[in-house]
Amino acid sequence: MKWLHKDLLDVSQLSKSEVMAIFETAGRFQELQERPVKKVPTLKGRSVILFFAEPSTRTKTSFDVAGKRLSADTFSLAKSSSSLTKGESLKDTALTLQAMAPDAIVIRHWCSGAARFLADRLDCAVINAGDGRHAHPTQAILDSFTLHQEWGDVAGKTILILGDIAHSRVARSNVIMLNKLGAKVRLCAPRTLMPPAVKSWPVEVYSDLTEAVKNVDAVMCLRLQLERQKDGLLPDLREYARTYGLNQKHIDLANQDVRILHPGPMNRGIEISSDLADCADSLVLDQVSSGVVTRMALLFLYMTRKGEE
Repeated sequence: MKWLHKDLLDVSQLSKSEVMAIFETAGRFQELQERPVKKVPTLKGRSVILFFAEPSTRTKTSFDVAGKRLSADTFSLAKSSSSLTKGESLKDTALTLQAMAPDAIVIRHWCSGAARFLADRLDCAVINAGDGRHAHPTQAILDSFTLHQEWGDVAGKTILILGDIAHSRVARSNVIMLNKLGAKVRLCAPRTLMPPAVKSWPVEVYSDLTEAVKNVDAVMCLRLQLERQKDGLLPDLREYARTYGLNQKHIDLANQDVRILHPGPMNRGIEISSDLADCADSLVLDQVSSGVVTRMALLFLYMTRKGEE
């Protein structure tokens, strides 16, 4: 199999067979996690620039670990240490980075479309690590991979995405990915945190969490951006926690062995109760592990353009 894509901008550009190829490649890299020496020479001599114009812990560290475990050279560039703070345009920053001849650039940016802007101008692979409210493809891939590892097949499962849907790139990418894999998707949020165009999405929409959680197989909580309260979209955090915070009484209404996910960072006691975050059905730490191996798979596929050779 030859990998045909130069860039990863959103999961909508991937076919189901390509998603499964990513999962299979990630599954092969998973064995590395258990070795004493967690490194292979697959990408030795190649370089990856991690260009993060927004704060990030999980995604940036995950890509850094993924690159190093494949023996690639990784270089980090944050907004605070880049010339963006001096007024340099994104275009000039991109061309400067290309002049250093990297094999891939992983970009996180506050502007929707920033990853495509770079991809249209650069010869190297561009991987979107989150652009504005638009997309977060690698998060959707690792979330689905986590469930795929847990269940064997996501098709036919019902998954609830709970929280700030309107401002979430994670929600948008997961809706596309989960539908692509044959899952049924529900969304639940206050009306002020639901996108205006949600009626056109392939989802079921709820404003009552007690109804939304009935008979679901997994609940994916989203981070509540606390600044939304200042914007007037939330009357009170305590009220949000009482009405939309996931707790045991909601889990009792779901299917048996319901799985719980959260992309992090989580606000315990607001989005999800602390005991649920740490319970046996929580896949939060599995998501972190999946993030490393799926990003290893993506770096391998996009930097070599090879499949399973």
